[in-house]
Amino acid sequence: MPDYGWAFIAAFVAAFILTPLVIKLAFRTGALDKPDARKVHKTPIPRIGGLGIYIAFMCAMGAYLSIADIPEDAEQGMVGLLVGGSLIALLGLIDDYEDLPAKIKLLGQIVCAGVAVGLGVRIDFITDLSGDIMYLYDYVTIPLTIFWLVGITNTVNLIDGLDGLAAGVATIASITIFLVALQMDIALVAAVTASLAGAAFGFLHYNFNPARIFMGDSGSMFLGFMLAGISIVGAIKSATTIALIVPILALGLPICDTTFAIIRRAHAHVPIFKPDKGHLHHRLLSLGFTQRQAVLLMYVISALLGFSAIALTEVSIGVAALIIVGVIITVLCGAKKLGIFKMATPSDAARIH
Repeated sequence: MPDYGWAFIAAFVAAFILTPLVIKLAFRTGALDKPDARKVHKTPIPRIGGLGIYIAFMCAMGAYLSIADIPEDAEQGMVGLLVGGSLIALLGLIDDYEDLPAKIKLLGQIVCAGVAVGLGVRIDFITDLSGDIMYLYDYVTIPLTIFWLVGITNTVNLIDGLDGLAAGVATIASITIFLVALQMDIALVAAVTASLAGAAFGFLHYNFNPARIFMGDSGSMFLGFMLAGISIVGAIKSATTIALIVPILALGLPICDTTFAIIRRAHAHVPIFKPDKGHLHHRLLSLGFTQRQAVLLMYVISALLGFSAIALTEVSIGVAALIIVGVIITVLCGAKKLGIFKMATPSDAARIH
């Protein structure tokens, strides 16, 4: 079996074994997510599942890195990715216990991203449609990379609103980038994404509706940060324009949901950081979908976006452009029909409950 296959199995088994222990720890230490007017669950549920995901991932990666021959040009970026990911998981764990203010959490995310950038995780060049490489100056590279890392971290964090949603979407996105990494023969990225997919999938057994544990910010921010960082270290560093689009499509569901939330709140003159019930999963619940049905539908949407991302690497630039335009039109039409751009009404909120 290839090394990435063992990495997936190791992470899956570790997460499957560790999560029940994390559940016990959460009850003992009071790390519980209590229900409120915006949340769907009705009873307190442990919310530090990200701890199990993080440990499972690090166990698998530790085993892989001990036997793999890592190229020198990727080694530094890998260190930055693991250190930054560890810091973001710690920040999320603190938030799971203390409920940090949004601005403090954002500042912490920027610091974690800055550490990763300082250790070599950088978007240091882009390519045009002809394949010509354009190298970026530090004053562009640094803020661009931090924006990408923090942005994707928060998109996954914000989509974590239903049992199993973030874990499933992260698993699908990881598999998408994994398959593209195999096509591009980037072994390190394949191993990292296999480990991430295994950890998220092993956790999903306990997180799918009805959830016995939530991943919390420690899990959603860690998964988002790692997916963003992996894209930089591997897939989007390939000297092709399409490679830049792949992680965006792979993470298309949380990216679109977050973008629409920002537009919706700005249009309603509501603070961007203020939660609402206008997210896609809320809209589906208000239409009468059960939690499981809504989550499974969003899995399908995420998988279709993933297939589109993979297809981009196998077609010409012209066909790729048509795929991208088709995806954008479909997403915008679907969002408008569901009323994603409008703030949820009291009747919508009532139907969700």
